[in-house]
Amino acid sequence: MSAVRRVQVLVVGAGQAGLAAGYYLRRAGLDFALLDASPAPGGAWQHYWDSLRLFSPAAYASLPGRPMPAQAGQAYPDAGHVARYLAEYEKRYELPVHRPVQVQTVGDAGDGGLLVPTDDGSWHARALISATGTWSRPFVPAVLGRDVFAGRQLHTHGYRRAEDFAGQRVVVVGGGNSGAQIAADLTSHASEVRWVTRRPARFLPDEIDGRALFEIATRRVQDGGPRISDLGDIVATGAVRAARDAGRLTAHPMFDRLTAAGPAWADGTVWPADAVIWCTGFRPALTPLAALGLRGHDGRVPTDGTRARADHRVHLLGYGDWTGPASATLIGVGRTARTAVAEIAATLRTAD
Repeated sequence: MSAVRRVQVLVVGAGQAGLAAGYYLRRAGLDFALLDASPAPGGAWQHYWDSLRLFSPAAYASLPGRPMPAQAGQAYPDAGHVARYLAEYEKRYELPVHRPVQVQTVGDAGDGGLLVPTDDGSWHARALISATGTWSRPFVPAVLGRDVFAGRQLHTHGYRRAEDFAGQRVVVVGGGNSGAQIAADLTSHASEVRWVTRRPARFLPDEIDGRALFEIATRRVQDGGPRISDLGDIVATGAVRAARDAGRLTAHPMFDRLTAAGPAWADGTVWPADAVIWCTGFRPALTPLAALGLRGHDGRVPTDGTRARADHRVHLLGYGDWTGPASATLIGVGRTARTAVAEIAATLRTAD
């Protein structure tokens, strides 16, 4: 059997949150490693649909230390550009990423540290940063008739391009950004698109982009300012705004059930469809932490900042505002990563 590899800090996940943590761990002079399940760099960005664009210009979507270069001909970079930026970032700072590595569990080592078995040997760490994100855990609600619909069903996780649905009648489920963007994207190729939401679609003011969202989230934490959800749910990107203003992006009430032919409403209306795309979000990928018993009743891990309340050796980074304001965004994760690493470094120094 191979020897257990030992580091001061182990980061699980090498997407944008893991890389931001790695940047500050390097600056702090700590011994660390990053374990990434993907065979290639780029985090979830390498898997997004072709037409996806950032909400912000490149200069306002950067990780710490290295501004994202602008993409030629694009005011708002696409997902492929972001994935390439993350790959270059990882290389530039010589971050010790091991991939592809599947973490099996995180357990107590019995000596004050954590033991982390993987499919490529085991690791021992004094502290761990969980930065696994949500992409690997797509959520589809339990809707009556899902198993009888005769057409194609997929989640945002599996959507790539509108051309794949040319000439088809497509139902898009979900009142968030992905639902609006994918529905708008499909209007250029599908024969008909019906966008359904559980409540009326709420677009943010057209002038709000990623920069403004980050400022709003930060003010909310600092002085109790408005929540983003108080203003709306959907960023009016150029493509979304164009489809909405042209009357091609109108939200319909959520259906009651699926039939073999398509969705059905309470009044008996059935809309024949070839495909249903579930833009219904993701859940935090926290399975490796299960053995530590950290989760609360809502499925999240209760934290003080990024530190798990039930185990101070574990920090969570990049899952949403509950692990730092705007920490699930490129522009926002750096600030939280810096704070988390500073706390870890101070704890390790005290223990020494």
